[in-house]
Amino acid sequence: MSNEKQEIKRLESQWPLISAMRNGEEVTWINDQKLKNGPDDWPITLEEIHEADARLRRFAPFLTAVFPETKEAGGIIESPLLEIEHMKAFLEKYHCETITGCLYMKADHLLPVAGSVKARGGMYEVLKHAESLAIEHGLLSTEEDYSKLANEEMRAFFSNYSLAVGSTGNLGLSIGITGAALGFRTTVHMSTDAKEWKKTRLRDRGVEVIEYADDYSRAVEEGRELSAKTKNSFFIDDEHSKELFLGYSTAALRLQEQFQKENIAVDEDHPLIVYLPCGVGGAPGGIFTGLKRVFGEHVYGFFAEPVQAPCMLLGLMTGLHDQIAVQDAGIELKTEADGLAVGRPSSFVGKAVANDLDGVFTVLDDKLFIYLNQMAKLEGEQLEPSALAGIEGPVRAKVSGWLESHFTDSQQKGAVHLVWSTGGSLVPEEEMIVMIKKGEQY
Repeated sequence: MSNEKQEIKRLESQWPLISAMRNGEEVTWINDQKLKNGPDDWPITLEEIHEADARLRRFAPFLTAVFPETKEAGGIIESPLLEIEHMKAFLEKYHCETITGCLYMKADHLLPVAGSVKARGGMYEVLKHAESLAIEHGLLSTEEDYSKLANEEMRAFFSNYSLAVGSTGNLGLSIGITGAALGFRTTVHMSTDAKEWKKTRLRDRGVEVIEYADDYSRAVEEGRELSAKTKNSFFIDDEHSKELFLGYSTAALRLQEQFQKENIAVDEDHPLIVYLPCGVGGAPGGIFTGLKRVFGEHVYGFFAEPVQAPCMLLGLMTGLHDQIAVQDAGIELKTEADGLAVGRPSSFVGKAVANDLDGVFTVLDDKLFIYLNQMAKLEGEQLEPSALAGIEGPVRAKVSGWLESHFTDSQQKGAVHLVWSTGGSLVPEEEMIVMIKKGEQY
């Protein structure tokens, strides 16, 4: 027996769930190590989240100036909160299970400019970096109107600097589009299996796209090394960036405002249970941590991953974080959910959520297309396959026994189930039609 096979057998013997994962089965892992941590155990403070939100609001005049689609919202990058009752009825019928409580979707596929959840973290880190450079060189103060950043003098200044990122697609879009709007020279390192339309959209904006035959992790590694050798280059690191994490976390403050407008309570009798698609972990980790900071102990969370790319599940279950990849467990990493096609999780995120996350579940690719089809038909919302990974979360929480073990019948009836959509509004129409049709097998 080869060393590789011996290692896989060892992993399976220590964590039997890996056997089902290797067989391509859907699994639900409940985090039995969850602890009731105090606020000081999390990597970001509530004060830092408020500071990040204030920074984004300072940039509102700039965003309005360069992205006309943000004018109606006054330059605030935000998505609607949608109650998806028709999709709830479909899920109940499809799974032969009742979903108690209400079902909402945080529609980050509709975020302006970047069209995905990555607008939160990616745009934030680019804007913060631009602000720091401009202030450092005496070209900006926080009391000024930030629309001045759109003038030719500032674009000429930023053209002396470059940005780089490794991405499966959506993070690259958010950073490339924002960096180009400011005048930065921007490079996105991507695996060749990333969607071609995303690469084309970046190149059309003047962004350099470098492709790698290997997976996402190789693109990040190469991008990081090249950036380190390039003068005035800033690498945005999806695996380790606290700034990305902070950008994502501001979603909690925006959701709090939306809940208040809709009179949605989050308390002991009305637990908030959130289901977040997960790739390397930055976006779901930042959002979940922000929600815990803003709403407190009555927030619960699950990450959702493709059956063939369960990197965060492996990292959390084994406690090895980025020291284990899906290939180490004999899993192929072949999924059409390209935004989640990641083999190795972020250790920063894994360690941040390890004591608070309630679990991780995996979903078959075919079901993502079925949900994509039904979401378009029933709710009129067009999402990427990866954005549907969390949609059956309420069902998985129930059939796994987790709901019953945590809540009374009354609490389950008062629960707010929130699935987070992550991308789709920028998908070319012809590609969306093909994906919707693919899901008609139901």
